Amino acid sequence: MVASQRKEHPVPAITLNLSWIIVYVPEIDRALSAYEAAFGLTRAFITPDETYGELDTGSTTLAFAHDDLGPTNFPGGPQRPALTDKPANLELAFTTDDVAAGVAQAVAAGFTVLSDPTEKPHGQTVAYVRDPWGTLIEIATPIG
Repeated sequence: MVASQRKEHPVPAITLNLSWIIVYVPEIDRALSAYEAAFGLTRAFITPDETYGELDTGSTTLAFAHDDLGPTNFPGGPQRPALTDKPANLELAFTTDDVAAGVAQAVAAGFTVLSDPTEKPHGQTVAYVRDPWGTLIEIATPIG
């Protein structure tokens, strides 16, 4: 592509804040329970029809929406990779001072280990698990 064909993207006039992350799953209560058990989170909200629920994770909410809501939000809805496929291009990250214990707790809650704890060149310890619906999860020590 030559320079004259590139689209220029204007600098936004406003700053947007990351407020929530939504993971589409087939069972909201089961997902909330799994994340409560795996990461010690607290349930903040679930709709009476159990099609949407949130966990208290601080300033950015981790939420779950039922698969059936996807097509009502945008054409076709989301596509989840099969558990035998590579994870999708999204990763949720949780930090702890004890990554091995965090991995063990996640496994006890039904998550699958993808990568055991490894110390990275910058000193951070990192491991990867996958939730029962295929979402990629990083469990790591804080950076710095």
